[in-house]
Amino acid sequence: MKLVSVKIQNYKCIDDSEEFSIHDLTCLAGKNESGKTALLQALRRLNPVEDSEKEFDELMEYPRRRKHEAKREDSSYREVVTTAWRLSEGDKRTIEDVVGSAVIPDHLIIAQRGYENHTRWLFEFDESKIISFIVSKIYELPETSKTTALGYSNLEDLHSYLSSLEEPNQGEDLLLEYIQNNFPENDPKTLLSGLFESLLPRFLYFSDYGTLPGRVHGETIAEMEEDGTIDSDQEDRRYFLALLELAGTRISELLKAQHLEEVKASVEATSNRLSNEIFKYWTQNRNLEVQFNIDEGRPGDPPPFDSGQIFSLRVRNNRHRVSVGFEERSAGFVWFFSFLVWFYNMEEKYDSNLVILLDEPGLNLHGKAQGDLLRFIKNELLPKYQVIYTTHSPFMIDIDNILSVRTVEDVITSEGELQGTKVSDRVLGADADTLFPLRAALGYDITQSLFVGEHCLLVEGPSDLLYLKWFSKQLVEGGDIGLDQRWTITPIGGIDKFGSFNSLFSANKLHVAILTDFHRGDKKKIQGLKDSGLLQAGHILCASDFTDQEEADIEDMLGRQLYIELVNQCYKLKEDKKLPNQCPISASDRVIEEVKQHFKIVATDGPYFDHLPPAVYLLEYGNNVLAKAAEVYLGEALDRFRKLFSKLNSLLT
Repeated sequence: MKLVSVKIQNYKCIDDSEEFSIHDLTCLAGKNESGKTALLQALRRLNPVEDSEKEFDELMEYPRRRKHEAKREDSSYREVVTTAWRLSEGDKRTIEDVVGSAVIPDHLIIAQRGYENHTRWLFEFDESKIISFIVSKIYELPETSKTTALGYSNLEDLHSYLSSLEEPNQGEDLLLEYIQNNFPENDPKTLLSGLFESLLPRFLYFSDYGTLPGRVHGETIAEMEEDGTIDSDQEDRRYFLALLELAGTRISELLKAQHLEEVKASVEATSNRLSNEIFKYWTQNRNLEVQFNIDEGRPGDPPPFDSGQIFSLRVRNNRHRVSVGFEERSAGFVWFFSFLVWFYNMEEKYDSNLVILLDEPGLNLHGKAQGDLLRFIKNELLPKYQVIYTTHSPFMIDIDNILSVRTVEDVITSEGELQGTKVSDRVLGADADTLFPLRAALGYDITQSLFVGEHCLLVEGPSDLLYLKWFSKQLVEGGDIGLDQRWTITPIGGIDKFGSFNSLFSANKLHVAILTDFHRGDKKKIQGLKDSGLLQAGHILCASDFTDQEEADIEDMLGRQLYIELVNQCYKLKEDKKLPNQCPISASDRVIEEVKQHFKIVATDGPYFDHLPPAVYLLEYGNNVLAKAAEVYLGEALDRFRKLFSKLNSLLT
C-alpha cells in the first residue's frame, strides 16, 4: 500500500491540518513551533512499529483550548488521522485471491484513527463481484443454482436465501458453508478491512535524541535487558543493544562467552560494515574508522565502570593515528553513526512494508553533512520505503524534488483568529519565515549555475558585462582578438562582495579573476585581497590599470568624449541640457562622477541617471553612437579594451 494523502485533526496544536498529498519522499518544511513534530507523532499512531505507541491519549493530546469539544457526539471532533492509500499490484493480487478481481473500483482506500483508538476503513466495493467470485469457487453448484445466486447483489440476501432452502443441493450447502466460514455476519467489508489491516505499512518514527553511548557496563545493561527495564530515557542503551543485534549476539552471550575473540570478531565485523557504510556518505572526514572494544573495569574509573566487563566504542583517526572515545567525536558524527545503527537494526527487525518518519534529521550536522544525509535517504531508503521528514534547514531541501515539499505554518488570520497548524501543497505560497529554507535552497541551487563557469571573471555590475561584450564583439569583427569565450562574466556588486562569492562557490574550484573600479580608499581593500591568497597572482585587475587616471571606472575606459556622447543620446538630452564637449574645470576625473553631477545640477527636469541604460543603449544602438563620435575616440577605447582582453586571456594559459 502506498500513502497518497494525510489529514491530521484535533491533535495538540493541530485543529485541522487540511488534506495534503504525499510523495515517495515528502519534506514538511516550516519554522520552529509550527507543528511539524506533532504531524509525525499523530501519523505514526495509525500503525506504529511498537503497538504500545498506538493509543491516543485524549487527556494529554486533545487541543487544550478546545477541550470542551472532546465529548461532542459529532465524530469529527474525535478524529485525528485520516489517510488515503493506493493499493500496490501485490496488494491487488492478495485481495483478488480472497474476494476476486475488480472488487474495489479505484483501488483507493481511506484509513482513519482517533481517540476511540480503533482503525476505521472507508472504501467503495462491488459486492456483486464478490458473489461472482464465491460462486465460481463452488464447482458442485448446478447452473440453475448458480444463476439464482448471481441474481443477488449482496451477501446478506444470498445468505438468507440459502438458509431458507428446505432441501438444498450439495453445491448450495457448500456455498452457504463458504459464506459462513469466510464472511462474519455476512459482511464483506469486515473481511476486506481485516485484509487492509494486514497490508497496512508500519510507521517507523525517528527523532534526533537517540545516540549510541561511548561505553556501557556489561552486567548493568544485561540486567536491564533481562528485566525489560530499559525505558525511553535510556535510549542510548537501546541503541547499544541494536548494535549487538546487528552483530547477531546479545549482551548476556558476550558475558558468558568462553571464547571472547570469536564474539569480538562478530562485533568487529558489524563495526566494519557500519564504518564502510557511513564513509560512503560521511564526506566530512574519510580518515576515521569505528572500533569496538571489550575490557575489564579499572579501580580508578568512576562507577560502574570500575569493575566487570566494559564494552566501548572508539573512533580512530588514521591521519593522526590516534583514537578517542565515541562520545568525544563531534555530535554530528555520533548522530550519523547512531542513525545508521538504528536504521539497519530496524531494517533487519521489520520487513520492507514501512513508512519512515524522520523528525528534524541531522540537526547537529554541518550543511554539507546534511546534504550527505539527504543523499543517504534517497539512495538507501527510497528504493524500499516511503519517507516523510521534517526540516527547517535549506540543506535538507531536495531541489530536484521541490514539488514534494509541504509547507507547515501555525496560522493566525488577519482578524487574530488562531487556526492552528496548516499544511499546504502550494510550495511557495506560505509566509516568508516558512519559505526561508526553500528560498535559500533555490537561491543556492540557481546561483551554482547562473553566470558561473569554470573560468569566472567577476565585475561590479551588469553594465560592466555589457561593455565587455560589446567591445569584444567590435574587436573580433575588426579582425582583432576579443575576450576569450571561456571567461564567464559574473556581476557581483563590488569588490566587497568577493568574500561572499568565494564562500559560496569555493567548493566548485573555479578559476577566478576580478575586474574592478578603483577609487580613493580602495587601495587597502585590493591589497588585502591580494594578500589573502584567495586569488592567483595577477588576477585582480583595476580599470585604472588601462587608463591614464589614478581613479577610474570601466566608463573611463570608453573615454570621456565617447561616454558623454553615449549618455546624451541614451537620455535624449536637449541642447541646453547636454553634457558639454569641454570638461568643466571643477569636474571629477572620473566621467561617471561628472555625469552624476551634471544630472543633479543641470539636467534636473529629466530622468534620473543610472549606470545601466547607457550600456544597454550602446548594445542596441551602437552604430548611432559611432556615427556621432570621432573615430579617434572609438580607436582609443578599443585600444584600452584590447589591452584588458589580452591580459585576461593570458591568465587562461
